[in-house]
Amino acid sequence: MSDEKLKEFLALCQMAEVCQICPDLADKKAVLSELNGNLNPKVFFIAEAPGRQGADRTRRPFYGDKSGENFQKFLDSIGLKREEIFITNAVLCSPRKENGANRSPKKSEIKNCSSFLQKTIQLLEPTVVATLGSVALEALKAIEYHQISLKNDIGNAFDWNGRKLVPLYHPSPQVIASHRRFDEQMQDFQTLKKLI
Repeated sequence: MSDEKLKEFLALCQMAEVCQICPDLADKKAVLSELNGNLNPKVFFIAEAPGRQGADRTRRPFYGDKSGENFQKFLDSIGLKREEIFITNAVLCSPRKENGANRSPKKSEIKNCSSFLQKTIQLLEPTVVATLGSVALEALKAIEYHQISLKNDIGNAFDWNGRKLVPLYHPSPQVIASHRRFDEQMQDFQTLKKLI
């Protein structure tokens, strides 16, 4: 990545850091920095939002919690290193319930954050984008509309916005327990291996 692009990326990170558009997230700090990964990524991953125990605490997506451990196992299964990827979220701040537990982002929060996602994709110009969960897949519709669904299209590669898009399930323990088993998700990641 050129010095100019790095400067643009760091400026975008600064904008995200001071953003206070979402009333419920105004006291949170956006997780977007060079800790998100390689700025010339082999795969550009998009998840839902920073987790309370993970990225919101460590400032690195998928670090410090069970979802992060699972994600690492999936990466290892296809020989992809953290240093080769970039990870961001549909919403850059950690949405919480009143009791402090993680909650899903609101539609308004996803919409408010979509310009950051769009600018990050434009800057990094990834050839392969992988969404982790339905929130991330849905968030991409604001950038370029698609009719891809997690239920029907899991683990397949599609043309989207001049690149390949692979919808994957989120690596959270809840998803693995209720929707998509660990070995099934491991199999889904094989699509990425073929693309990189």
